[in-house]
Amino acid sequence: MKRMRMVPRRILIVRTDRIGDVLLSTPVIKNVRMAYPDAYIAFLCRPYTKDIVEGNPYLDEVIIYDKYREHKRMRASIEFSYYIREKKFDWAIILHPTNRVHLITFFAKIPTRVGWNRKMGYLLTERIPHTKQRGKKHELEYTLDILRYLNIPIVDESTHFPLKKDAEEKIENMLKGMLRQEKFIVIHPSASCASKRWPQEYFVQLIQLLRKRLTAEIVLITAKGEEKFGDLLAKEGVVDLKGKLSIAQVGSLLSRSALFISNDSGPVHIAAALNTPVISIFGRKNPGLSPRRWRPLGRHSFYLHKDVGCKSCLAHNCKKGFVCLRAIKPEEVATLAERLVKG
Repeated sequence: MKRMRMVPRRILIVRTDRIGDVLLSTPVIKNVRMAYPDAYIAFLCRPYTKDIVEGNPYLDEVIIYDKYREHKRMRASIEFSYYIREKKFDWAIILHPTNRVHLITFFAKIPTRVGWNRKMGYLLTERIPHTKQRGKKHELEYTLDILRYLNIPIVDESTHFPLKKDAEEKIENMLKGMLRQEKFIVIHPSASCASKRWPQEYFVQLIQLLRKRLTAEIVLITAKGEEKFGDLLAKEGVVDLKGKLSIAQVGSLLSRSALFISNDSGPVHIAAALNTPVISIFGRKNPGLSPRRWRPLGRHSFYLHKDVGCKSCLAHNCKKGFVCLRAIKPEEVATLAERLVKG
């Protein structure tokens, strides 16, 4: 049952998972700001996603919670909650449930704590049934459901990625010395899970097809620590930026590119937010992991996905060699890429 709430003067929005998750949560920031234009609004996230929200024009503050280093020990997390308590937030809008976040906001004594009833959800003052695993709609819509619960009007569902001056300058200078063609396509063959990774040899074939059909440079990127997933591609004479870019720099690069081709991963949502044409390659038919929930959004965003008849999807525990990914052929991706680049 919903309870009476005070009109918030200070609001904390919390999301401590990954790049795509945080990016898909940016509409929350704008809609909260439009509902409470005079409120102080802060966003709590992990260090490696801060570039997604730092510079957002609707935020007053970005607060960093580092659960793998500085705040790894429970004592450090409790001390962090006291730091949050001193900021005297009236509301905590928790977009992704974790035990630690629920504990932190509880010990911070934030009067209204709203989120999903999962992972110590009993510590919240208001709990929403968690059904995301059913994958009935997009993650962005699930996120906005929390605002609907709070009776906050949804005025704008567009995502936002802030471009930063230092990243813009870095990418501009970097590309000057590397590109032979003005137009370029960015390829991202890495991802956090094997069930998301299209075979490297398919990416190699794709690069060869693109070179035959388009006059465009190929730029290769991966996340730091995932460079090995681009090793075969790097032998194709591409501009190799594997593991070299920050999230802010990735955004700057994608904003300039003619097309972005990637596995299902956070950067596809950055490209979509920047209105860069994007092709995302999906495996997995598990409802909570499928394109229905995680596809890139926007009129320039496309995805390829094949249902190969699996009765149930085991995702990263697949026993069939990820045949759903292998069913998507380089020719299909190249044909779509050619259409998008040539308009």
